[in-house]
Amino acid sequence: MTLRAPVLLVVLAAACANRAVVADRAPAKPLAPAKPLAPSPASPLASESSASAAVPPAPSAPVSAAASPARAPLGAPTWMGIRMDPGGDTGVRVEHVVRGGPADKAGLKAGDRIVEIEGAAVRLPGHVSSTVTAHRAGETIAVRVERMGASIVASVVLASRPASDDVLRMDLVGTVAPSWVRVQPLPGAPASLAALRGRVVILDFWASWCGPCRMIAPRLSALKNRYAPQGLSVVGITSDEPERAAVFAERHHMSYPSLVDETSETNTAYGIVALPTLVVIDKAGVVREVLVGFDPTGEPRLVELVKTLLAEPAPRDAPAASKVPPPTVPRPARP
Repeated sequence: MTLRAPVLLVVLAAACANRAVVADRAPAKPLAPAKPLAPSPASPLASESSASAAVPPAPSAPVSAAASPARAPLGAPTWMGIRMDPGGDTGVRVEHVVRGGPADKAGLKAGDRIVEIEGAAVRLPGHVSSTVTAHRAGETIAVRVERMGASIVASVVLASRPASDDVLRMDLVGTVAPSWVRVQPLPGAPASLAALRGRVVILDFWASWCGPCRMIAPRLSALKNRYAPQGLSVVGITSDEPERAAVFAERHHMSYPSLVDETSETNTAYGIVALPTLVVIDKAGVVREVLVGFDPTGEPRLVELVKTLLAEPAPRDAPAASKVPPPTVPRPARP
């Protein structure tokens, strides 16, 4: 089951959208009907059309024929693997480059300003995305960027657009998990991810309106209850208001604590595009797996992954005990 949003906002699989799914991404493989969510700020994992989804291209004619070739592409949609700002007279700024994507392989970096693509001036994200989607995977396009006063021409070999879940894995798996940004810990929750170093961590991105999140919560609670003594921590992250989050946690028997991410900055830092999303982090703080949605048949795989990570040695600088106090969920006040 998967719930997603139309424009843009870690290990069983149903998904509720948290941020908008960008226009040029292939949708993740849904396991059940999807439910849209109100859009929120763009994910750092968005591809080249994300900005044009949040800021639609001008309806007028493109800057030049080269910016919007007439030839229609064949086969799967193509992509560069970048997210851009709304653009302007001096081009569009690259806000994020997906790790291992075509733009990354071509040497593009966050902060570059795209001023020309295939010889045509660029003023809007749509000028980039229309050129990219008009080409086929394996074809090369010339992208001129400005970087710290220098003009650089990159040859980008386009690729078929991956599913959004795969893009998330490309950007997160194997990297140090992002720190939490301006979150409010509910009772029993750690104040920071660093406080859990030396433990295996599952981050559960959820929302009270997300049906699949209700299904996954008791299973994660059982997993936490079983393996917490060996070093497993499960932490929920929600953009719900604290009182609503507390009511949900009590109603759905969540034995693990949650953080309130009302500004969605932590969701954005992790590139969350659907709920629930589980991010599995090892004892050294490195992301080892990302799973989107809820699929009860995938539970054995999650259990085996947790057991494997628990068997790995803790980093030398991890706290000796690395114990986390049992969470308590406050009972909401009743009138």
